[in-house]
Amino acid sequence: MKKIISLFSVSLVLLAMACSEKKQVKEETKKFVLSDTMQKMITLDTAGTAFVDDSITLTGEVSFNENNVSKVYPRNSGQVVDCKVTLGDYVKAGQTLAVLRSADVAGNYADLSSANADIAIAKRQMDNTESLYKNGIASERELTEARQNYEKAKAAKSKIESVININGGNGSNAGGTYTLNSPISGYIVEKKVNAGNFIRGDMGDNLFTISDLKTVWVYANVFEADIPKVKEGYNADVVTIAYPDKRIHGTVDKMSQVLDPTNKTLRIRIKLENPDLMLRPEMFAKVILSNKENRKALSVPTSALINQNGKSYVVVYKSPADMHIAEVSILNTKSDRTYLLGGVQAGDKIITRNQLLVFQQLLNQ
Repeated sequence: MKKIISLFSVSLVLLAMACSEKKQVKEETKKFVLSDTMQKMITLDTAGTAFVDDSITLTGEVSFNENNVSKVYPRNSGQVVDCKVTLGDYVKAGQTLAVLRSADVAGNYADLSSANADIAIAKRQMDNTESLYKNGIASERELTEARQNYEKAKAAKSKIESVININGGNGSNAGGTYTLNSPISGYIVEKKVNAGNFIRGDMGDNLFTISDLKTVWVYANVFEADIPKVKEGYNADVVTIAYPDKRIHGTVDKMSQVLDPTNKTLRIRIKLENPDLMLRPEMFAKVILSNKENRKALSVPTSALINQNGKSYVVVYKSPADMHIAEVSILNTKSDRTYLLGGVQAGDKIITRNQLLVFQQLLNQ
């Protein structure tokens, strides 16, 4: 009986040892190891810290610098007789832009004719009074009044001539026309009138806008998600369709404080020097904004990322027999580099080519 029990105990021990060995063999068989062929198929890179590239690309439009323009308004109501310039023309200071005929100006010339007649009458009366005064017929008071009336008539004429000159007349044209002249030298960047148009006194709108275009503004729209990446003073590079190989450098000059209710974007303004007049109003432009804060974060090649079920992973490599999957949190992605909030350490080797094959093997082991 004792012999049977002893044999049974030995059998249990041998069975347990066999199961343990079988389990160990199974675990060793399940562990994934890169073959020599597979090692030649992968590429490694190293995770490290780098300055975060927070640059964003926006679409924009060139506009004239409204702080460096002159708007020309009509002085009186009337009809445009002649428009001597067109959009884009270069004009010099004092050059005639348009000729208008106005009933108001014609009335001023009529007043001028009356003023000339009043002066002539006052002059005759003054001369007659002086003659009578010398002969002892008129008093000194009467002479003084005659002289004052003459001076008043001349003052009235001078006032009317000033009004005519302000309105662009020269004081001698009785046709009721006046001219609009350019106050500065520059380009016609806005034109709202043509020959034959009627101008009302209550319109309150300018007819021409003139700018020298030495500096221009570029307006761009920033989507709500990118607003934290933009601040006044940030560097901006502007590239136009006309000059795709040339970057023009400027800065963010102004940011709106409210979103556009239509497209839900924030409007920003970039000020640019334009000495060669390459940039012209209404041009479309690509605006590249650069972050000046220079913060650092972990950086890995974008090609190393594996996206699955809404999460991002990388495969960390230590040796052909020692690899593991690491879930990472993405801060920002810029073309070939991705910046991370965590998940790997600086100096970790990351598989960047054929990592998906390794990922599947590690996932199934």
